[in-house]
Amino acid sequence: MKFNRKPAIFSLIILTLMGSILLLSCSTVPITGRKQLSIVPSSTMLGMSFQEYDSFLKSHKLSSNAEQTALVNRVGTNIQKAVEQYFQQQKMSDQLKGYKWEFNLVESEEVNAWCMPGGKVVVYSGILPITQTEAGLAVVLGHEIAHAVAEHGRERMSQGLLVQLGGMTLEQALSEKPEQTRKLWLTAFGVGATVGAMLPYSRVQEGEADHLGLVFMAMAGYDPNQAVTFWERMASDKSKASPPEFLSTHPSDETRIKKIKERVPETMQYYKKS
Repeated sequence: MKFNRKPAIFSLIILTLMGSILLLSCSTVPITGRKQLSIVPSSTMLGMSFQEYDSFLKSHKLSSNAEQTALVNRVGTNIQKAVEQYFQQQKMSDQLKGYKWEFNLVESEEVNAWCMPGGKVVVYSGILPITQTEAGLAVVLGHEIAHAVAEHGRERMSQGLLVQLGGMTLEQALSEKPEQTRKLWLTAFGVGATVGAMLPYSRVQEGEADHLGLVFMAMAGYDPNQAVTFWERMASDKSKASPPEFLSTHPSDETRIKKIKERVPETMQYYKKS
């Protein structure tokens, strides 16, 4: 029996081309230096982010608590300035091009917070009893903003387009499968959804967000040691019958807290006491 090598050779060529495309479609995570998949244009991500953020705010009630709202804006702005300072120092300010920072507190019992591309942040009022202090809130915002500037959502969208939508471009997916694409978007950014198929990637991304978040909160004038006590409170809250939404994609366990403790001495060099 004669073996036809053409299909095998053709498949090898396709796989090689795909590998080359993926290799060329990589970006680098700030601070950690990890290479990540990025097949979605940044401009497209920002445009969709602003649209989805506005849609979310229209369908959710903003907090009427002036003091808490001011707190979220104050801490968020402090972290924002730290991020911009860090990126400027690293000559990477172009990576923040197009950002339109915004911080909103939403009335909800959910223990959650997230940040979309472009600096679009939402904090749920249900997480404030656990953050307790301004520094505790800085841990959360530093962590969530770190996800955005590290482009973890873009990475997840890229993975989702390849795995779930057969390698479609975002524009094609929005045109041909709008509902599935929107669900993928919300999943990628943790907006009222679990990560599902993306869960295997979350450990690396969460570790990076912890690391970057510590640096940003330290530069903003908040003691990185407060991150340890915050995650300990989160771990305690996780022991309840219904784990908070914030923990569905944010594992809080002894290993994580141990790693954060190991990172604190390193990040203290960025700490600027007010």
